[in-house]
Amino acid sequence: MALACLGTAFHLPAAWAQSKSGGGGIYTCVTPDGRRLTSDRWIAECNSREQRVLNSDGSLRTVLPPAMSPEEKAASEARERRAAAERAAQQDAIRRDRNLLQRYRNEAAHQAAREAALDDVNKATQMSERRLQELAAERKPLLDEAEFYKGKTLPAKLKQQLAENEAAADAQRLLIENQKAELVRVNKLYDTELARLKRLWAGAAPGTLD
Repeated sequence: MALACLGTAFHLPAAWAQSKSGGGGIYTCVTPDGRRLTSDRWIAECNSREQRVLNSDGSLRTVLPPAMSPEEKAASEARERRAAAERAAQQDAIRRDRNLLQRYRNEAAHQAAREAALDDVNKATQMSERRLQELAAERKPLLDEAEFYKGKTLPAKLKQQLAENEAAADAQRLLIENQKAELVRVNKLYDTELARLKRLWAGAAPGTLD
């Protein structure tokens, strides 16, 4: 059998490379203009056509699809990336659920963890409230002294002390507001966890929940 000689260089996708690595195949295809070509290697002129790979006895070994266009290749790679991201997200969900089950064997254990987390925030709030009371006590004599200068310009030192006291009090009030928001956040987190745990405890497989 006469074989067409094709010297054009091209890149073989993995599937085609694996087919060639088997050796001994006869490639045959019909070009876009209707010519039938045969070779002992991938036929570049049929890059956009499917190619049949035959054994030496003429029987069909495999059929190779056309090479992808740049657009098709980009779309295929994008699909592969999305699929890989979905697989990774699924594995993360499985690990997260398994970790939850290991950490909390029952609702009592989860409630104890919630109370410990809330206790930390409450202690921080109490410290800020005590500091606010201290600052109020420190401010009183400063205000009493300022009464002597009513209608007059305050001494620079007294004015600075009052400003520093007020700035420190503002900082503590902001901390208290943040700590209140943290209490809400912590409770919401544990509420979400508990809802998920109840489904896992009921038998849902890790990684199968929304």
